[in-house]
Amino acid sequence: ILNLGLNDVSVEGLAKKTKNPRFAYDSYRRFIQMFSDVVMEIPKSGFEKIIDEIKEQKGVQYDIDLDVDDMKELVKRFKDVYRKAKDEDFPQEPATQLLEAVKAVFRSWDNPRANVYRRMNDIPGDWGTAVNVQTMVFGNMGSTSGTGVAFTRNPATGARGIYGEYLIDAQGEDVVAGVRTPQPITKLAEDLPNCYREFIRLANKLEAHYRDMQDMEFTIQEGKLYFLQTRNGKRTAEAAINIACDLVDEGMITPEEALLRIEAKSLDQLLHPTFDKDALAAGKVIGHGLPASPGSAAGKVYFTAEAAKAAAAGGERVILVRLETSPEDIEGMHASRGILTARGGMTSHAAVVARGMGTCCVSGCNDLKVDEDGKEFTLGGKTYHEGDYISLDGSTGNIYEGDIKTVEATISGNFGCIMRWADQFRKMQVRTNADTPADAENAVRLGAEGIGLCRTEHMFFEAGRIPKFRRMILSDTVEQREAALQELIPYQREDFIAMYKALRGRPMTVRFLDPPLHEFLPKTEPEIQALAKDMGLTVEHVKARIAELHEFNPMMGLRGCRLGVIYPEITR
Repeated sequence: ILNLGLNDVSVEGLAKKTKNPRFAYDSYRRFIQMFSDVVMEIPKSGFEKIIDEIKEQKGVQYDIDLDVDDMKELVKRFKDVYRKAKDEDFPQEPATQLLEAVKAVFRSWDNPRANVYRRMNDIPGDWGTAVNVQTMVFGNMGSTSGTGVAFTRNPATGARGIYGEYLIDAQGEDVVAGVRTPQPITKLAEDLPNCYREFIRLANKLEAHYRDMQDMEFTIQEGKLYFLQTRNGKRTAEAAINIACDLVDEGMITPEEALLRIEAKSLDQLLHPTFDKDALAAGKVIGHGLPASPGSAAGKVYFTAEAAKAAAAGGERVILVRLETSPEDIEGMHASRGILTARGGMTSHAAVVARGMGTCCVSGCNDLKVDEDGKEFTLGGKTYHEGDYISLDGSTGNIYEGDIKTVEATISGNFGCIMRWADQFRKMQVRTNADTPADAENAVRLGAEGIGLCRTEHMFFEAGRIPKFRRMILSDTVEQREAALQELIPYQREDFIAMYKALRGRPMTVRFLDPPLHEFLPKTEPEIQALAKDMGLTVEHVKARIAELHEFNPMMGLRGCRLGVIYPEITR
């Protein structure tokens, strides 16, 4: 909340002291707008509308083109908005303004957004917050004043060098609000060279002191530079690794400190394909869903597992788009580079299976209208048809139009360096889940020291295997079940041999068959008919058996050791 303490009297004093009435009234109208929004929760849209109206009347594009009379008119009309919203005049007593602002800061600790942020970042709810009351410096005093935000390194890549933006004759949120296009920080060397030299010196001093990349806010008031705040800057996973390694190389921190600077879960982003930065910058976001499985993918849209599989077999890069997925879609999901669903959360079938496969997935996109029969979907006001290109970012949930170039993940360079340091200091071995030979090979490539869990039922999801597995589940006699099992045993034997070869002596924990039976059974009419025909049964009989096996809570149902007790031939 900037410019607190201004009122109808002090604004005149500020105008006289600075000999700049336009600046004084600009500061006053900004204070009324910010106080009304942040403290009194009056929607800021009403104030923005008034600014737009006056700019239109004057025939100007930017706020800085308005003169002192326009600023006085804004103050008058802003106070009218406040009076109508709160049924009282805008407070003129500075002590009252300050007390209300302090109370607003304390209230902010419990707003819904703050609660969500704390849950996401494991911040205790009983910490509370603090209030800073600072003397103002003004970036809106003319052409030798300004405000900006800068980082001592690039927060996206970690590259060394000052990275940021500023605006001349601006204040507060102007830089990020998009009212005017900010200038890159390097242009400050042309506009105010003395300030730029001082800025670089102080930025380097702050980074050396805190031994980490700094995120700084600054204001220039009539040629004098002020730093308002500095903090350790937020950064991408790639930047975190590059900065940590560079700081070790520069002698600022130790390898052990470097490891502690990197959020472990963020490394997951680097183990999947990512978008090429230049291509992504030109991409157009058309929608947003839940970031269900990390990575990036681009390809042609297909609406059924069969179409996805056929297109992938023909060399196409495929994005499978469904209302929601089911076990029948497993082949199409396996053939796809990415999966997009209109329904389902972070623990839906699509999300869980995609994560297990390492496939990019965006789920639960509520704005996505899918017409699977018509082979089209609507999103962002546009209709997309089968064969159109879209791109998915499973790490952010963003959906993009068109074919954005992706880059494969590799363990090399600074990532490899971080992993080697981790090996030096860790006390625990790391194994992975793997259910197929391909999973095992990938696990070894990425440094796993073994397989902690092989879920053997997942070996039968492939198209050539699942009908035989279904036949085993639906068999009515021991003989039928044993016949189906005899066909399944070679698949399992081949997979285990291939996995042991991939592991090259590393350990593997094998879990006995633990299928939630209903997940393996067909859901659609054509699949039920095909299974009935294959087993020589009526469709009604198969449907009845499926209904019998359906469970409300399969975690506690007929699976694992309970299945083996009832049907010992499966165990044998």
